[in-house]
Amino acid sequence: MPRKVKLILNPMADMGRAWKTANDLRPVAQEFKGELTWSGTVYPTHAIELARQAAEEGYDMVVAMGGDGTVHEVMNGLMQVPEEKRPVLGIVPIGSGNDFAYAMGVTQKSSHALAHALKAENIHAIDIGLMTDEHGRREYFDNTLGIGFDAVVTIRTHKLPIIKGFLMYLTAVIQTIIMNHNPAKMQIATETEKWEEDVIMLTLCNGPREGGGFMLSPDSKNDDGIMEFLTVNKVSRPTMFRLVPEFMNGTHMRFKQIRMGKFKTFSITSDLPLYIHADGEVFTSFGSNLRSVNFQILPQALRVVKG
Repeated sequence: MPRKVKLILNPMADMGRAWKTANDLRPVAQEFKGELTWSGTVYPTHAIELARQAAEEGYDMVVAMGGDGTVHEVMNGLMQVPEEKRPVLGIVPIGSGNDFAYAMGVTQKSSHALAHALKAENIHAIDIGLMTDEHGRREYFDNTLGIGFDAVVTIRTHKLPIIKGFLMYLTAVIQTIIMNHNPAKMQIATETEKWEEDVIMLTLCNGPREGGGFMLSPDSKNDDGIMEFLTVNKVSRPTMFRLVPEFMNGTHMRFKQIRMGKFKTFSITSDLPLYIHADGEVFTSFGSNLRSVNFQILPQALRVVKG
Protein backbone atom coordinates (compact mmCIF):
# COMPACT_ATOMS: atom_id res chain seq x y z
CA MET A 1 0.00 0.00 0.00
CA PRO A 2 1.37 3.46 -0.87
CA ARG A 3 2.55 5.58 2.05
CA LYS A 4 2.59 9.02 0.48
CA VAL A 5 -0.01 9.92 -2.14
CA LYS A 6 -0.57 13.08 -4.18
CA LEU A 7 -4.02 13.61 -5.75
CA ILE A 8 -3.93 15.93 -8.76
CA LEU A 9 -7.37 17.23 -9.70
CA ASN A 10 -8.33 19.09 -12.84
CA PRO A 11 -11.28 21.16 -11.54
CA MET A 12 -12.40 21.90 -15.12
CA ALA A 13 -12.72 18.22 -16.13
CA ASP A 14 -16.18 17.00 -17.13
CA MET A 15 -17.18 20.52 -18.19
CA GLY A 16 -16.38 21.95 -14.77
CA ARG A 17 -18.30 19.34 -12.78
CA ALA A 18 -15.11 17.82 -11.35
CA TRP A 19 -15.21 20.04 -8.23
CA LYS A 20 -18.47 18.44 -7.14
CA THR A 21 -17.12 14.96 -7.87
CA ALA A 22 -13.98 15.71 -5.84
CA ASN A 23 -16.11 16.84 -2.92
CA ASP A 24 -17.92 13.48 -2.99
CA LEU A 25 -14.52 11.75 -2.76
CA ARG A 26 -13.42 13.37 0.48
CA PRO A 27 -14.77 10.58 2.73
CA VAL A 28 -12.74 8.00 0.74
CA ALA A 29 -9.59 10.14 0.97
CA GLN A 30 -10.07 10.64 4.73
CA GLU A 31 -10.01 6.86 5.31
CA PHE A 32 -6.51 6.59 3.84
CA LYS A 33 -3.96 5.72 6.54
CA GLY A 34 -0.85 7.24 4.92
CA GLU A 35 -0.01 10.83 3.98
CA LEU A 36 -2.37 12.23 1.32
CA THR A 37 -2.33 15.72 -0.22
CA TRP A 38 -4.53 17.33 -2.88
CA SER A 39 -3.45 19.74 -5.61
CA GLY A 40 -5.70 21.42 -8.17
CA THR A 41 -4.48 22.45 -11.61
CA VAL A 42 -4.75 26.14 -12.40
CA TYR A 43 -3.51 26.37 -16.00
CA PRO A 44 -2.68 24.02 -18.93
CA THR A 45 0.48 21.91 -18.32
CA HIS A 46 0.24 22.58 -14.55
CA ALA A 47 -0.36 18.87 -13.86
CA ILE A 48 3.00 18.07 -15.52
CA GLU A 49 4.81 20.27 -12.98
CA LEU A 50 2.75 19.02 -10.03
CA ALA A 51 3.44 15.36 -10.90
CA ARG A 52 7.17 15.95 -11.42
CA GLN A 53 7.40 17.82 -8.10
CA ALA A 54 5.53 15.01 -6.33
CA ALA A 55 8.03 12.48 -7.71
CA GLU A 56 10.96 14.65 -6.60
CA GLU A 57 9.41 15.05 -3.12
CA GLY A 58 9.30 11.28 -2.62
CA TYR A 59 5.61 10.52 -3.18
CA ASP A 60 5.18 6.87 -4.08
CA MET A 61 1.84 7.33 -5.85
CA VAL A 62 0.30 10.13 -7.89
CA VAL A 63 -3.41 9.90 -8.71
CA ALA A 64 -4.70 11.76 -11.79
CA MET A 65 -8.28 12.93 -11.24
CA GLY A 66 -9.73 14.18 -14.51
CA GLY A 67 -10.01 13.07 -18.12
CA ASP A 68 -7.46 11.77 -20.60
CA GLY A 69 -5.80 15.20 -20.73
CA THR A 70 -5.13 15.21 -16.98
CA VAL A 71 -3.75 11.66 -17.11
CA HIS A 72 -1.59 12.66 -20.09
CA GLU A 73 -0.08 15.61 -18.22
CA VAL A 74 0.49 13.68 -14.98
CA MET A 75 2.13 10.85 -16.94
CA ASN A 76 4.39 13.35 -18.78
CA GLY A 77 5.45 14.77 -15.41
CA LEU A 78 6.25 11.30 -14.04
CA MET A 79 8.19 10.36 -17.18
CA GLN A 80 10.51 13.35 -16.64
CA VAL A 81 12.02 11.77 -13.52
CA PRO A 82 14.40 8.77 -13.50
CA GLU A 83 12.62 5.40 -13.56
CA GLU A 84 13.79 4.38 -10.07
CA LYS A 85 12.14 7.53 -8.62
CA ARG A 86 8.93 7.29 -10.65
CA PRO A 87 5.78 6.97 -8.50
CA VAL A 88 2.93 4.61 -9.37
CA LEU A 89 0.13 6.27 -11.39
CA GLY A 90 -3.45 5.94 -10.17
CA ILE A 91 -6.50 7.08 -12.17
CA VAL A 92 -9.89 8.45 -11.15
CA PRO A 93 -11.67 9.01 -14.47
CA ILE A 94 -13.90 12.11 -14.45
CA GLY A 95 -13.45 13.41 -18.01
CA SER A 96 -15.22 13.29 -21.36
CA GLY A 97 -13.49 10.34 -23.02
CA ASN A 98 -11.63 8.42 -20.29
CA ASP A 99 -10.05 6.21 -22.95
CA PHE A 100 -6.85 5.45 -21.03
CA ALA A 101 -8.90 4.50 -17.96
CA TYR A 102 -10.91 2.19 -20.22
CA ALA A 103 -7.68 0.57 -21.48
CA MET A 104 -6.58 0.03 -17.86
CA GLY A 105 -9.93 -1.48 -16.86
CA VAL A 106 -10.74 1.43 -14.52
CA THR A 107 -14.43 1.85 -15.26
CA GLN A 108 -15.86 2.13 -11.74
CA LYS A 109 -17.50 5.31 -10.60
CA SER A 110 -15.08 7.79 -9.11
CA SER A 111 -15.42 6.94 -5.39
CA HIS A 112 -14.74 3.24 -6.11
CA ALA A 113 -11.89 4.16 -8.49
CA LEU A 114 -10.19 6.25 -5.79
CA ALA A 115 -10.60 3.57 -3.11
CA HIS A 116 -9.23 1.00 -5.58
CA ALA A 117 -6.25 3.22 -6.52
CA LEU A 118 -5.34 3.84 -2.87
CA LYS A 119 -5.34 0.08 -2.13
CA ALA A 120 -2.88 -0.33 -5.03
CA GLU A 121 -3.30 -4.11 -5.11
CA ASN A 122 -3.07 -4.55 -8.86
CA ILE A 123 -0.05 -2.60 -10.16
CA HIS A 124 0.96 -3.20 -13.75
CA ALA A 125 3.88 -1.87 -15.81
CA ILE A 126 2.80 -0.42 -19.18
CA ASP A 127 4.53 0.81 -22.33
CA ILE A 128 4.71 4.53 -23.06
CA GLY A 129 5.18 6.16 -26.48
CA LEU A 130 7.69 8.95 -27.01
CA MET A 131 7.44 11.49 -29.83
CA THR A 132 10.38 13.72 -30.80
CA ASP A 133 9.74 16.43 -33.39
CA GLU A 134 12.19 18.06 -35.80
CA HIS A 135 12.92 20.82 -33.23
CA GLY A 136 13.77 18.33 -30.48
CA ARG A 137 10.50 18.81 -28.57
CA ARG A 138 9.53 15.62 -26.73
CA GLU A 139 6.09 14.44 -25.69
CA TYR A 140 5.08 11.15 -24.11
CA PHE A 141 1.74 9.48 -24.83
CA ASP A 142 -0.02 6.62 -23.05
CA ASN A 143 -3.01 5.77 -25.26
CA THR A 144 -3.24 7.18 -28.80
CA LEU A 145 -1.50 9.81 -30.89
CA GLY A 146 -3.23 11.13 -33.99
CA ILE A 147 -1.94 13.04 -37.00
CA GLY A 148 -4.20 14.71 -39.55
CA PHE A 149 -7.90 13.92 -39.34
CA ASP A 150 -8.30 12.93 -35.70
CA ALA A 151 -5.99 15.74 -34.56
CA VAL A 152 -8.22 18.26 -36.35
CA VAL A 153 -11.24 16.59 -34.71
CA THR A 154 -9.55 17.14 -31.32
CA ILE A 155 -8.84 20.80 -32.12
CA ARG A 156 -12.52 21.21 -33.06
CA THR A 157 -13.81 19.56 -29.85
CA HIS A 158 -12.14 22.35 -27.89
CA LYS A 159 -14.43 24.78 -29.69
CA LEU A 160 -17.62 22.86 -28.80
CA PRO A 161 -18.45 23.94 -25.24
CA ILE A 162 -22.15 23.00 -25.11
CA ILE A 163 -22.04 19.27 -25.79
CA LYS A 164 -19.87 16.71 -24.06
CA GLY A 165 -18.69 13.13 -24.20
CA PHE A 166 -19.04 10.99 -27.29
CA LEU A 167 -21.53 13.36 -28.98
CA MET A 168 -18.93 16.14 -28.82
CA TYR A 169 -16.39 13.96 -30.67
CA LEU A 170 -18.99 12.84 -33.23
CA THR A 171 -20.01 16.44 -33.99
CA ALA A 172 -16.35 17.39 -34.47
CA VAL A 173 -15.85 14.38 -36.77
CA ILE A 174 -18.69 15.55 -39.04
CA GLN A 175 -17.34 19.13 -39.09
CA THR A 176 -13.85 17.88 -39.96
CA ILE A 177 -15.03 15.69 -42.86
CA ILE A 178 -16.87 18.66 -44.35
CA MET A 179 -14.23 21.35 -43.76
CA ASN A 180 -10.75 19.76 -43.52
CA HIS A 181 -10.50 17.06 -46.14
CA ASN A 182 -6.98 17.37 -47.54
CA PRO A 183 -4.58 14.42 -47.50
CA ALA A 184 -0.84 14.93 -46.95
CA LYS A 185 1.85 13.09 -48.89
CA MET A 186 3.85 11.29 -46.22
CA GLN A 187 7.07 9.31 -46.23
CA ILE A 188 6.65 6.75 -43.47
CA ALA A 189 9.18 4.31 -42.03
CA THR A 190 9.07 1.70 -39.29
CA GLU A 191 11.94 -0.55 -38.19
CA THR A 192 10.85 -3.08 -40.86
CA GLU A 193 9.38 -1.16 -43.83
CA LYS A 194 9.22 2.17 -45.69
CA TRP A 195 6.47 3.57 -47.90
CA GLU A 196 4.92 6.75 -49.28
CA GLU A 197 1.20 7.41 -49.05
CA ASP A 198 -1.41 10.16 -49.38
CA VAL A 199 -2.72 10.12 -45.81
CA ILE A 200 -5.89 11.70 -44.43
CA MET A 201 -5.56 10.17 -40.96
CA LEU A 202 -2.74 8.43 -39.11
CA THR A 203 -3.12 7.12 -35.56
CA LEU A 204 -0.59 5.36 -33.36
CA CYS A 205 -2.32 3.11 -30.83
CA ASN A 206 -1.07 1.92 -27.46
CA GLY A 207 -4.68 1.26 -26.38
CA PRO A 208 -7.81 0.19 -28.26
CA ARG A 209 -10.04 3.29 -28.13
CA GLU A 210 -10.07 7.06 -28.52
CA GLY A 211 -12.67 9.83 -28.53
CA GLY A 212 -14.81 8.06 -25.95
CA GLY A 213 -15.98 5.32 -28.31
CA PHE A 214 -13.95 4.96 -31.52
CA MET A 215 -12.41 1.45 -31.45
CA LEU A 216 -9.49 2.25 -33.75
CA SER A 217 -7.30 -0.67 -32.73
CA PRO A 218 -9.38 -3.22 -30.80
CA ASP A 219 -6.45 -5.59 -30.27
CA SER A 220 -3.97 -2.99 -28.94
CA LYS A 221 -2.54 -3.80 -25.52
CA ASN A 222 -0.41 -1.30 -23.62
CA ASP A 223 1.93 -3.87 -22.07
CA ASP A 224 3.15 -5.96 -25.03
CA GLY A 225 6.24 -3.91 -26.03
CA ILE A 226 4.78 -2.99 -29.42
CA MET A 227 2.31 -0.44 -30.81
CA GLU A 228 -0.13 -0.48 -33.69
CA PHE A 229 -0.53 2.13 -36.43
CA LEU A 230 -3.52 2.87 -38.62
CA THR A 231 -3.55 5.00 -41.78
CA VAL A 232 -6.52 6.07 -43.87
CA ASN A 233 -5.31 6.96 -47.34
CA LYS A 234 -6.93 9.37 -49.77
CA VAL A 235 -10.69 8.69 -49.73
CA SER A 236 -13.76 10.70 -50.70
CA ARG A 237 -15.89 12.54 -48.15
CA PRO A 238 -18.76 10.02 -48.55
CA THR A 239 -16.31 7.17 -47.83
CA MET A 240 -15.09 9.00 -44.73
CA PHE A 241 -18.69 9.30 -43.51
CA ARG A 242 -19.12 5.59 -44.31
CA LEU A 243 -16.07 4.78 -42.14
CA VAL A 244 -17.31 6.59 -39.00
CA PRO A 245 -19.66 3.80 -37.79
CA GLU A 246 -16.99 1.24 -38.74
CA PHE A 247 -14.49 3.01 -36.45
CA MET A 248 -17.09 3.01 -33.67
CA ASN A 249 -17.58 -0.75 -34.05
CA GLY A 250 -13.92 -1.60 -34.71
CA THR A 251 -14.80 -3.14 -38.11
CA HIS A 252 -12.86 -0.74 -40.36
CA MET A 253 -9.96 -3.13 -41.07
CA ARG A 254 -11.83 -4.71 -44.00
CA PHE A 255 -11.62 -1.49 -46.08
CA LYS A 256 -8.79 -1.46 -48.62
CA GLN A 257 -8.08 2.25 -47.97
CA ILE A 258 -7.00 1.41 -44.41
CA ARG A 259 -3.57 0.07 -43.56
CA MET A 260 -2.78 -1.34 -40.14
CA GLY A 261 0.49 -2.67 -38.77
CA LYS A 262 2.81 -2.88 -35.77
CA PHE A 263 5.95 -0.94 -34.90
CA LYS A 264 8.61 -0.23 -32.30
CA THR A 265 9.97 2.85 -34.10
CA PHE A 266 8.03 5.04 -36.53
CA SER A 267 8.97 8.18 -38.46
CA ILE A 268 7.05 10.54 -40.73
CA THR A 269 8.01 13.33 -43.11
CA SER A 270 5.11 15.21 -44.70
CA ASP A 271 4.65 17.74 -47.52
CA LEU A 272 1.97 19.54 -45.45
CA PRO A 273 2.14 20.75 -41.83
CA LEU A 274 1.36 17.99 -39.33
CA TYR A 275 -1.52 18.62 -36.92
CA ILE A 276 -0.98 16.32 -33.93
CA HIS A 277 -2.84 15.31 -30.78
CA ALA A 278 -1.34 13.17 -28.03
CA ASP A 279 -3.98 11.44 -25.86
CA GLY A 280 -6.48 14.11 -26.91
CA GLU A 281 -4.16 17.00 -26.01
CA VAL A 282 -3.31 19.28 -28.96
CA PHE A 283 0.44 19.20 -29.68
CA THR A 284 0.40 21.25 -32.91
CA SER A 285 -2.58 23.22 -34.19
CA PHE A 286 -3.50 25.37 -37.20
CA GLY A 287 -0.62 27.72 -37.97
CA SER A 288 2.08 25.18 -37.11
CA ASN A 289 4.63 24.27 -39.78
CA LEU A 290 5.94 21.02 -38.27
CA ARG A 291 6.61 18.41 -40.98
CA SER A 292 8.78 15.69 -39.48
CA VAL A 293 8.40 13.53 -36.34
CA ASN A 294 9.90 10.34 -34.88
CA PHE A 295 8.36 7.89 -32.43
CA GLN A 296 9.62 5.09 -30.24
CA ILE A 297 8.08 2.80 -27.65
CA LEU A 298 9.44 2.65 -24.10
CA PRO A 299 8.48 -0.83 -22.86
CA GLN A 300 7.23 -1.27 -19.27
CA ALA A 301 8.15 2.35 -18.52
CA LEU A 302 5.38 3.28 -16.06
CA ARG A 303 3.62 1.40 -13.25
CA VAL A 304 -0.13 1.99 -13.18
CA VAL A 305 -2.94 0.70 -10.95
CA LYS A 306 -5.19 -1.54 -13.04
CA GLY A 307 -8.95 -1.83 -12.57
